[in-house]
Amino acid sequence: MNTFDAGAAWRRLLSGSWVGIVIATIALFVLSPAIAPGSLGSAPLLSMLPFAAVLAMAAAGQTLVVQQRGLDLSVPGMLALAAALSTCLVQYHGWPAWLAVVVALIAPSLIGLLNGALVAVAGVTPLVVTLGMNAVLLGTVLKVSNGSPATAPHGLSQFSVDRTLGVPNTLIIAVVMLAIGGLVTKRSAVGRRLTYIGVSVPTASALGIRVRLYQVLSYGFAGLAYGAAGVLLAGYTQTPGLFIGDSYLLPTVAAVVLGGTAMTGGVASILASGVSALFLTQLGQLLRSLGWTDAQQLIAQAVVLAAVVLLREATPVLRRRWAARRRAVAPAMT
Repeated sequence: MNTFDAGAAWRRLLSGSWVGIVIATIALFVLSPAIAPGSLGSAPLLSMLPFAAVLAMAAAGQTLVVQQRGLDLSVPGMLALAAALSTCLVQYHGWPAWLAVVVALIAPSLIGLLNGALVAVAGVTPLVVTLGMNAVLLGTVLKVSNGSPATAPHGLSQFSVDRTLGVPNTLIIAVVMLAIGGLVTKRSAVGRRLTYIGVSVPTASALGIRVRLYQVLSYGFAGLAYGAAGVLLAGYTQTPGLFIGDSYLLPTVAAVVLGGTAMTGGVASILASGVSALFLTQLGQLLRSLGWTDAQQLIAQAVVLAAVVLLREATPVLRRRWAARRRAVAPAMT
């Protein structure tokens, strides 16, 4: 009979695996009603889940980039571009709604491929590429919109707000995307190659893996995830602001780190990033119910992120010290 090893469970909890964020998310939902009564009612929950779904999709894209030892600072521009294309092309330029949505999904994907090519082929630092691209994207948003936000097409808005069997459509789309992404990255040959490349490019090259191709594709699929998030966010908010993506950069990074993805590349979990997005969104809703401002909520997210990073950095050191102490004590007891 298998016995529960508390020490092993605790080490796994602190090792950066998905277990920690799952436990933290469950604890947050359990404690929320005690801290703010009514915070888990049907209305607050149904209003929170679509935003959690959007953040989860954006975090999935960020996870793919971080896995390749990058950090995507173009997330705000990507989301804003997708939102602007899916709304402004219809209202200001007379495009059919379906075509505007398709373009809003494809454009971030192509831009992601361009980011990947500049990083993997041209050898430009990811931070420089994505930061510069973010400025270009925000300028494009101002050009497409003529400086004025537009209203989402009725069909897109209706789909984003509606529910299927009581579940928000945005959440269903996010779960499907995360499930596919999780299966591909964890259970397929493509996923194993992405992990090898993230861990060590020279080793992956020695194994015959087409490193540059997979790196470029990672950025491309990240762009697709941002595009989907931006389109659904535009539909749900109905009249998205021109810079609606600005508030998503820190949360996507926080979700990636909280989910256990290594900032040094290689080890990554899209599903864990999705759970982290749910945690962060519920945390934000809880803080809002307590009267915290947006600035205070961002500070709280930063504190949680810093605490997790410090804990993960300190855990190996504490484990080594504990092991050394046990080895020193063991001879004295014999």
